[in-house]
Amino acid sequence: MRLFIASPVVLDDFAGVQKSFEGIVKGRWVKEESLHLTWIFLGEHEQVVPIISRLRKLSPLKKPLALQGLGFFGKPARILYAKTEDETMFYVKAKAFERVGFKMDRFKPHVTLCRMKQIENFVSFRRKVASFGSEKLGDILPELVLYESVLTPQGAKYRAIEKVL
Repeated sequence: MRLFIASPVVLDDFAGVQKSFEGIVKGRWVKEESLHLTWIFLGEHEQVVPIISRLRKLSPLKKPLALQGLGFFGKPARILYAKTEDETMFYVKAKAFERVGFKMDRFKPHVTLCRMKQIENFVSFRRKVASFGSEKLGDILPELVLYESVLTPQGAKYRAIEKVL
């Protein structure tokens, strides 16, 4: 099984974000019900019991965490994501993951919104991203979920295996 641990995300107006990038970005938008903050990608595993055991030693966020503003990464830019102003908390939580035995290599907290295939006009794209400033877009929910990821031609499908509330 292809596994990862994440916290679900709720956006206030995901359709509005998508609409604002029409004519600027071509790509695959994440399905709204699949939005999440990935804490750690675990890769392929036959057994989930040891992972669940470690997961249960962790506590979720104390309260929903606001997502504010947008960013992008990749060269060329490939991922459009929602971010938070409170990145310090992410690194505190990452240390807790390490204490229970998870390796947090290359930890880059983000909520992927779109996997971009093409940007029509990069200057317009950067302006649009900047226009969101620190506008509140939604929340990261105070849950930790072990997901199975099944890759299909239509995109990844996620199945929750275990939740820590």
